[in-house]
Amino acid sequence: MKFVDEAPIHVSAGNGGKGCLSFRREKFIAKGGPDGGDGGDGGSVYLVADDALNTLIDYRFQPRYRAQNGEAGRGSNCTGAKGDDLELPVPVGTTVIDADTGETLGDMTEAGQKLLVAQGGFHGLGNTRFKSSTNRAPRQTTPGTEGEQRALKLELKVLADVGMLGLPNAGKSTFIRAVSAAKPKVANYPFTTLVPNLGVVQVQKHRSFVIADIPGLIEGAAEGAGLGIRFLKHLTRCRVLLHLVDLAPFDGSDPAENARIIENELSVFSPTLAKRERWLVLNKTDLVPAAELEARCNAVVEALGWEGPVFRVAAISKQGTDELAGMLQDYLEERWAEEEADPELAEAELESQRAMQREGRERIDSLREEQRRKRKAAKEQDDDDDWDDDDHDVEIEYRQ
Repeated sequence: MKFVDEAPIHVSAGNGGKGCLSFRREKFIAKGGPDGGDGGDGGSVYLVADDALNTLIDYRFQPRYRAQNGEAGRGSNCTGAKGDDLELPVPVGTTVIDADTGETLGDMTEAGQKLLVAQGGFHGLGNTRFKSSTNRAPRQTTPGTEGEQRALKLELKVLADVGMLGLPNAGKSTFIRAVSAAKPKVANYPFTTLVPNLGVVQVQKHRSFVIADIPGLIEGAAEGAGLGIRFLKHLTRCRVLLHLVDLAPFDGSDPAENARIIENELSVFSPTLAKRERWLVLNKTDLVPAAELEARCNAVVEALGWEGPVFRVAAISKQGTDELAGMLQDYLEERWAEEEADPELAEAELESQRAMQREGRERIDSLREEQRRKRKAAKEQDDDDDWDDDDHDVEIEYRQ
């Protein structure tokens, strides 16, 4: 199934049913009085988080949804039926954004979570509602109100505790295969990973975390090169990032320079994400001669001015991967315990995630706008090229 992580949709709640104008008419009952019933409320539109889904592809091809209208009221004080609510399933991890205002309406982070996105219209009132001692035959009714309509943007961000980033062929997919049961594609050419992959790392029984692998970045990704920065938004929910560096690049490039490229692209995408807790993982140590290993590792650390944790692993042979996974588990459990004990710390974490998502969204939108401007300018240039004065600079000879 194709992976789709963004989808614009339009939702419309049902309209309320109109009230009924009716009077009781039965044999032997003169002037029975008003008996028009109220209409029914319109159905509302809800989004429901479903852990059985992992893509928004269904919404790419069917973007419009409408809930049922409420029925009109009837005589004999019969109330119209309420319109059925419409529940749209979305993957866990979906962020719901109002496309017109840019407001984030909610984050679907738990299976079964329900979010109201369009309120159904209120029912109209029948003429029975308006009877009084001075108005015994009211002919007033009210129509139902219109249901709410909204243009929404759905953004799927995978739910992972640990995220990996690096250049293509840095060994991210191999690392996931080494520490989890996930089996992403691995090959000796760039961009073997085209969509995010998730793996569950079980350090011990009842102790596990989720790790995410996103497609590799290349220099200029912030300007749209390669797969661009589209998938970096999937790292905004991660508590810690692993920066994988290939110590033995197949193209002979400098590992230290490659590490700086990722640092720069991350800063351009989101300054808040660039300040996230990150661990440096120097991969493919088994391919470096023992005499050169120390020098290469130190060169990368010095080039980045790195002061955080540094690990040396060979993912393909699982050297050092178990130790790294154990330290990640300890770190995450410590963070979870701190946030559970301190609500302010938990709120600060959520605010940090919102800031990263907001910065990333702004960067992606600006990149798309720039691409639209370039396409428009290119089209206008092509139209200008089609008109050439030289094509019409010819002599015309009239023959009699």
